[in-house]
Amino acid sequence: MKPKLPYQIRKSQFYALTIFGGTILISHLAFNHFKANTESNFPKIEFLSTKNHEVILSEFDPNSLDEKQWMQLGFSEKQVKTILKYKNIVGGNFLSKEQLKKCYAIAEEKFIELEPYILLPETSSSKEFYTKKHQNYEKKTLKINGKFNPDLYSENDWQKIGFSEKQAAAIVKYKNFLGGSFLSKEKFKECFIINDENYKKLYPYLILPEKTPENKQNNKNLAFEKPRIKYFPFNPNELNAEGWQKLGFSEKQAQVIVNYRDRNLKGSFKSLDDIEKCFVISAEKFNEMKPFIRLSISEFTEHNNTPNAKPSVPKTDFSKTNLNKITYAQLIEFGFDEKSAGSFIGFRNKLGGFVEEFQVLDTYNIDKNLAEKLIKISPLENDYIQKYNLLDAPESWLKNHPYFRYYADKIMYLRVTFTNEKEIFKKLKAKPEDEAKMKLYLK
Repeated sequence: MKPKLPYQIRKSQFYALTIFGGTILISHLAFNHFKANTESNFPKIEFLSTKNHEVILSEFDPNSLDEKQWMQLGFSEKQVKTILKYKNIVGGNFLSKEQLKKCYAIAEEKFIELEPYILLPETSSSKEFYTKKHQNYEKKTLKINGKFNPDLYSENDWQKIGFSEKQAAAIVKYKNFLGGSFLSKEKFKECFIINDENYKKLYPYLILPEKTPENKQNNKNLAFEKPRIKYFPFNPNELNAEGWQKLGFSEKQAQVIVNYRDRNLKGSFKSLDDIEKCFVISAEKFNEMKPFIRLSISEFTEHNNTPNAKPSVPKTDFSKTNLNKITYAQLIEFGFDEKSAGSFIGFRNKLGGFVEEFQVLDTYNIDKNLAEKLIKISPLENDYIQKYNLLDAPESWLKNHPYFRYYADKIMYLRVTFTNEKEIFKKLKAKPEDEAKMKLYLK
């Protein structure tokens, strides 16, 4: 029996080593397979979607937004839950832009995009601060008198229903974004500023089809269709930036046209060619406007006279010529040189019209002796001049008007806080002479 013992031991050892080696090999292969799969398939964590969303931005109070409205701003469902959770953590209300910015679900780039539209102070220290600043943004009850077509409603009509001025502007902006019509109740519901609660109230009164018509539903360029413009006879030398916007130009395009006229053409278009040469006016747009353009006879004759021919400009009766209507050619006729005449027209256009006679004398580069003579002869009629309340003056108007532009940003900030014009002027701390000039253009 003894000779067999060594052989049996060796046999057992052999089997044990074989099993042990196989186990190690299998474990090694399994580990490598698992490692390869986890490295290649591990998902990337992103807090902000990289997809581009077509978002129509308008001023908003982040404390009044529900989940759907946050998602319409371009956030994912998870991001929205994080934002709302953070809102509860900080006490149920965001007190400032600074505080909102700290929410990690809002990327820096996204915050920069939204910041100009956020109705919150820059910084704050208490809930009381927030309450005082935002008492104007309390929800209003909608008052609906009967069925209506929302396509026909102006900003003023939406305000009468119960929306704020800014909300009304956003609704009209959304309609224009769709091409001038809401198309259906389905599309109307997608308006960012109309929450579910208000939509349920409006729904029974909307004169719109339930669904978007099929022939328009799949049109990718639907949102970029141009709204129809109702043209009217106009003198291009009398239009300010807002007047050009009424003709279908954007705010920036309108300002380019005004700058082109006032700076490059010394205050006035002398011919249709001058208008057509402005680079923001396309050939198609010019042809649409052409039948409605009204240049005065003196402006046409000045441009079309040959260098050697005597101008056949009719003599102007300056005692009957309004200082706010007098043309570049008439100023030349009175005796002003091109530089003075151009400055006169340019400054008047930027102001939106002269309110007081002293403003003519304040014109840069004006011949003051001639200006004083003109003031004594020509009347000043200013009843039609556009004026605003400091609380609702458009931001673009404030930033472009010579008397307001240096204070525009501060005014925009202060009127979020104060609802009284006197309080705004008190905090604005403008020079007395500047304040007096600003009040010429306030209601």
